[in-house]
Amino acid sequence: MGADRAASGSNGEAGKQLRSMEGGERLLPKGFPRLKNDTFLRAARGEETEHTPVWCMRQAGRYLPEFRETRASQDFFATCRSPKLCCELTLQPLRRFPLDAAIIFSDILVVPQALGMEVVMVPGKGPTFTEPLKEVEDLLKLRQKWTLMSYMIEGGGSTTMAKAKSWLYRHPEASHRLLRLLADVIIDYLVGQVAAGAQALQLFESHAGHLGPELFQDFALPYIRDIAQAVKSKLKEEALPLVPMIIFAKDAHYALRDLAHAGYEVVGLDWTIRPQEARAQIGKDVTLQGNLDPCALYAPKEKIGELVKKMLESFGTQRYIANLGHGLYPDMNPEHVGAFVEAVHAHSRHINKHS
Repeated sequence: MGADRAASGSNGEAGKQLRSMEGGERLLPKGFPRLKNDTFLRAARGEETEHTPVWCMRQAGRYLPEFRETRASQDFFATCRSPKLCCELTLQPLRRFPLDAAIIFSDILVVPQALGMEVVMVPGKGPTFTEPLKEVEDLLKLRQKWTLMSYMIEGGGSTTMAKAKSWLYRHPEASHRLLRLLADVIIDYLVGQVAAGAQALQLFESHAGHLGPELFQDFALPYIRDIAQAVKSKLKEEALPLVPMIIFAKDAHYALRDLAHAGYEVVGLDWTIRPQEARAQIGKDVTLQGNLDPCALYAPKEKIGELVKKMLESFGTQRYIANLGHGLYPDMNPEHVGAFVEAVHAHSRHINKHS
């Protein structure tokens, strides 16, 4: 139920573009300086790396005091539309931590905004649609073309997604029309990100846990597959780099085998599945990403190092990108984020040296 967010290899947050911070020229857009760190990109492609790369979902976020200071005087969506502010927010975590990728700051809800829906950021509540989709006829209000679908129908966040799920049961044809519309816009959005310099893309299905196997098969997986196939096809047509793509479907333990064959080079994992079980289901030809419990960063730094070591031993240091099993929380101590990043690098280098 949530089909957007891109990750590329250089800058950002939700929306979500991850760009690697190391060497290599294979994916350099015209006019870009040479990368100093391509570890993330090599791991995503299944190539050997000297250390395990690491980045964090929501790494450009409210846990950083400089982020809060930069954002204080600006409307959230105005910030998303400002290249200067997006660049600053993207670079802030890189100034603190030796991360292997940057996430371009944006938000998935710029997509429904582009379709003509009004979204406002309400203090203490989060993103809210002033006029959510209530009836099938409301689809006619959209200009064109699931985390997205759920937001657009719920009107904001929800713990049950009951309004959105009721559409799947009551209005299956209209639900598919809306999902097809969103998928088409997301495809163009992701291709546009690569044209603008993104070097990897991450697609989120944040509400897979609300769906279950049957609804996921009917209403999520077909669009997840279509997006990967269509993005790669359009990149070829437009002579753009074929960048690695990541799929992160939270709580989709029941669908890992399907996700492994959905056309993505990397499958992201939340913290509720054992690495060995995930590898057994996904196989050896796909890179895994994840999956430390975000709350582990509340532990003392020494404990964080122990947990990282155990995670690396379980996943292995190759065909693997370290990350949390979801995003950073606003009240997390930046020093503990730094301890996580440094532990990944130190322990993976040690394991590689002695393997």
